[in-house]
Amino acid sequence: MINIEVGPEDFDIGTETLKVAGQGGGAIASFVGQVRDDGNLASLELEHYPAMTQKALHEIAESASSQWELHAVTIIHRVGKLTVGENIVMVVTGSDHRQAAIDACSFIMDKLKTVAPFWKKETKVDGAEKWIEERASDIEASNQWEKKQKT
Repeated sequence: MINIEVGPEDFDIGTETLKVAGQGGGAIASFVGQVRDDGNLASLELEHYPAMTQKALHEIAESASSQWELHAVTIIHRVGKLTVGENIVMVVTGSDHRQAAIDACSFIMDKLKTVAPFWKKETKVDGAEKWIEERASDIEASNQWEKKQKT
């Protein structure tokens, strides 16, 4: 089962985890990302192109499912204006094996940061706005998966 949701609505971590757990297996891995407080952030706004985003997220989930034996994958990503402490993203993977669930969850998050077409704009408390650029560390983390697959 692959479940992809993109929209402005918040999600319930427990509910989403139970949905994946109900698909069988004995290992559930999850990641939840929230708007980080840098001491000066008023809000974070996320934009996307719906059809492009859905396609990219499905491809990421399918790639994970082809590399690891997974019973379920859930990817939820919020868009719109969010404030400090709000949920942005949740990835949940379910498998028979702990390492498969953990690796697949990490792979999905690394690919979300570099492949999924989301654009983020920070608004500081003084009103200054800035589009966030892709970080070299995110690119390196994503590229590590290709290196691991070749070995």
